[in-house]
Amino acid sequence: MTNTAPVKFLRPGCIIEFLHNNQPIIAWVEEVQSNRVKIFTVNQREVKLPLSRVLPWYGPDGGEGASREEILTALRGHHAGRERLMAEIDPLEIWEMAQGELTQASIFWFADLLFEAPDVDRIAALGRKMLQTKTHFKFLPPDFEVYPEDKVERRQAELKAAQERERVIGLGQVLLRELYEKHLKGKPVTVDPDPDVADRIKELLLTRMAWPEDKDSELMWQKMSTGLPDDPFLPLYLAQAWGAVPRHYNFLLDRAQYEWTPDWQSCCGRDIAALKSRAAARVTDPEPWEPVTVDSASTEDIDDGFYLERTDAGYHLRLVLACPALEWEFGSCLDRAVENRFTSLYLPEGTSHMLPQELGTGFFSLRADGSRPALVLDCQLDQEGQPVQFIPSLKTIRVKDNLTYTGVEENLLSGTPDPMLEAAREQSEQRRTARIANRAVIMDQPDPELALEENGETTRVELRRRPSTPLAQMMVSEFMILANSGIARWALDQEVPLLFRTQNLTLPGGSAGIWNRPEDIYRLIKNMGPSILECAAKRHATIGVEAYAPITSPLRRYSDFMNLAQVLHFLEKGEPRWSRAELKECLPVLSSRIELVNQVQRMRPRYWKALYFKQNCKKKKWSGVIVDANSNLVTVALSQEQLFLKAPRTIFGDKVRIGQRFTVRIGKVDPLNNAIKILEAWEE
Repeated sequence: MTNTAPVKFLRPGCIIEFLHNNQPIIAWVEEVQSNRVKIFTVNQREVKLPLSRVLPWYGPDGGEGASREEILTALRGHHAGRERLMAEIDPLEIWEMAQGELTQASIFWFADLLFEAPDVDRIAALGRKMLQTKTHFKFLPPDFEVYPEDKVERRQAELKAAQERERVIGLGQVLLRELYEKHLKGKPVTVDPDPDVADRIKELLLTRMAWPEDKDSELMWQKMSTGLPDDPFLPLYLAQAWGAVPRHYNFLLDRAQYEWTPDWQSCCGRDIAALKSRAAARVTDPEPWEPVTVDSASTEDIDDGFYLERTDAGYHLRLVLACPALEWEFGSCLDRAVENRFTSLYLPEGTSHMLPQELGTGFFSLRADGSRPALVLDCQLDQEGQPVQFIPSLKTIRVKDNLTYTGVEENLLSGTPDPMLEAAREQSEQRRTARIANRAVIMDQPDPELALEENGETTRVELRRRPSTPLAQMMVSEFMILANSGIARWALDQEVPLLFRTQNLTLPGGSAGIWNRPEDIYRLIKNMGPSILECAAKRHATIGVEAYAPITSPLRRYSDFMNLAQVLHFLEKGEPRWSRAELKECLPVLSSRIELVNQVQRMRPRYWKALYFKQNCKKKKWSGVIVDANSNLVTVALSQEQLFLKAPRTIFGDKVRIGQRFTVRIGKVDPLNNAIKILEAWEE
């Protein structure tokens, strides 16, 4: 059994090696067939093996007739000897001697290069070592490929990265389990990875939180989160448990790639200063008439106002719009950043403006503190409030006063209203009546105000009723609809391409009118489709106009901003800035940004509203109205909270009818999933 000479042919009694799980295993040949070999391994297993899996170093030959004890002694002895020999071999020395001389060779060539008279144990030890050195050699049976120097460098970098990745995954698996336990039960986290590893794990959590479909991080996330629930919000829970993000973190902003803080504008300082300088040079003496604006008391980005006079023929209305697109440089750093934001966000936790605040709430905002450029829409209206003339022009105006909804409402109800405000109320009522005659659908459903109160680490949510200002709000909304529909008609007459907001559908008969009962509103909502942004003018069904081009919120929405820029360019140059084809090319990007950013505006208030129910469900009950029912489910409208909830019909009894009022008790609430469960209901 001490012979270590190589053999040329496999036969019973020969010692061989084969790869299993990428490791060489030593074995004793018991039987040789045509293309297979029966072996007994050092691990005392009998295996039938394809000849192709046998490594190219055979031997020594121990002869036939050995007992199992003798075989095991031989295998263990040769294995231990080869392990000792491996420790003496430097594979890099072999690579340095071979690389540049040839691209591949047999193990016997390499053994002759290293040893004077190599026996099979030395050959096997060298083969094992070269199999381990994957950065420098590749086993291509029966030979070894020698990697060139540049490939070795790449392989070493890849191996190092792979090793580091496995280390991060190993630590991450333990850490994520502890973070999940902390999320569920408040248990402390004992794992404290070094800063580099911690940063990589945090980056992974933030990536999966923002982009759950991200392919680059998917495999690492799957390995690291093995054994944890398949919950879409798991990365958020873990990041919050770790303190990587605060409680109530708005991950929707990350998914929309929307920067909430004003830091986004830090690289645009020169663009902002240059724009202000150019726009300031366009300011001239203001018009002799002074418009007013009407907004909520907290509004800072004031982008519309009006001046109204009665005439013998009807009314002379001047609608004024802020002009942030004046002297704007499209394609600049500032423009690309603003286009990506697309809209201002007004959330319970605060406001993030589309434009830099220096421009949107300062320089271009229609504040009553100086002269400003404005797009003036000069409207001549007949006695019924129908437009007979609509002329846009660039003017310099000076706002007389920034009024509030509550102030205007009080003035109109005072008995001695301001003449211009009273005329505006009268004219807006005429406009609304005309729209309803044109099948407009108006829903009177005031949304409650969500107020957040911070108390240490706790955030309490309150739902407050807004002051009722129907006359003031009607005045502003009707003027804005007139402006947007009027500019659409003007653009069609002048052949100026614009972005149109369309809702080209047919509503059921009897839909037109003003609705405030929850059951009516729900019935109408089910028949409505969303409005979309298009380059073709089509009817907007619920507004009741044949064409609608949004332009009245240029400080807050990029589509309005673009339409404003298009109109200004035509007024000054006699031709549009963009052709219809060019606007159409922009639509996919604009529509994508609309959907992503609007999702934040839709979903975030719902989160806070659900949290309000979660905080109050154990001590409060709510009043609701049945708005829909089928054999299995009932839909309840909570009117004060402006919320529709579904629940099993069995909760409400056998006889359920639309319009029936119930008091409901809320149970489980999941704000992230916008899930609110009704547990009990009592007819009022």
